Amino acid sequence: MTQVRSIFLSDIHLGTRACQANRLLEFLKEYSAENIFLLGDIVDLWAMSRGGVHWTPAQNTVVQKLLRRARHGDKIFFIPGNHDEAIREYVGTSFGDVVVAHEIIHTAADGRRYLLLHGDEFDQVTRHHKWVAILGDKSYNMLVSLNIYLSWLRRTFRRPGYWSLAGYAKRKIKTAINFIFSFEDSVIHHVRGRKLDGAICGHIHWPMIKEVGGLSYLNCGDWVDSCTAIVEHFDGRMELVTWNASPNPAVQPG
Repeated sequence: MTQVRSIFLSDIHLGTRACQANRLLEFLKEYSAENIFLLGDIVDLWAMSRGGVHWTPAQNTVVQKLLRRARHGDKIFFIPGNHDEAIREYVGTSFGDVVVAHEIIHTAADGRRYLLLHGDEFDQVTRHHKWVAILGDKSYNMLVSLNIYLSWLRRTFRRPGYWSLAGYAKRKIKTAINFIFSFEDSVIHHVRGRKLDGAICGHIHWPMIKEVGGLSYLNCGDWVDSCTAIVEHFDGRMELVTWNASPNPAVQPG
């Protein structure tokens, strides 16, 4: 296993068909860490409340593996997001050695201080127009579902690589790009006001590591479409890992 100091994961969306739990399990088999930070939307309670529960054995194994690591001494922290916001009522408590927090200031090995959060508080749509956010969530899930079929066709016709319909749509739609940049700017502005060195978040399903005005913006991405995580090495260096080791065997049409 590759040993790292910290792993940052967000937007796994357990409980949905789109969750790529098998790829996440492959990633967790490869990486071991002292700290694991779960930065929101780990369980999709929105989808589950609409009667769309899709809980696979692989998703169950993800939960079991994380709890097992917590029992064996890994420090695991869970910061709920908007899709699992009901768990925010339990901030300050622990579930099976997993600590629930609203936000965390993480000091990396190089001394840089990062604000850890989900990020939905900087999304004006989610905060003030929740029905629009739900509609957008349904539309995004539709694109991801279509991508399941496209991936199956690509494998059937032996087309190499992974192509994301949802990612393609986000890159092509100007309003989506403007939203992403506005979100990033809001996070950086908040971090600067708190005199921190950067932020690590999720929420927008857009993996990224970049410097903005001397501050670091890091987004974990997701385990629905991009299959990405941030890892901290023992010298404090942050790396964005994209996990495309193999196709998701659990995702098949029907």
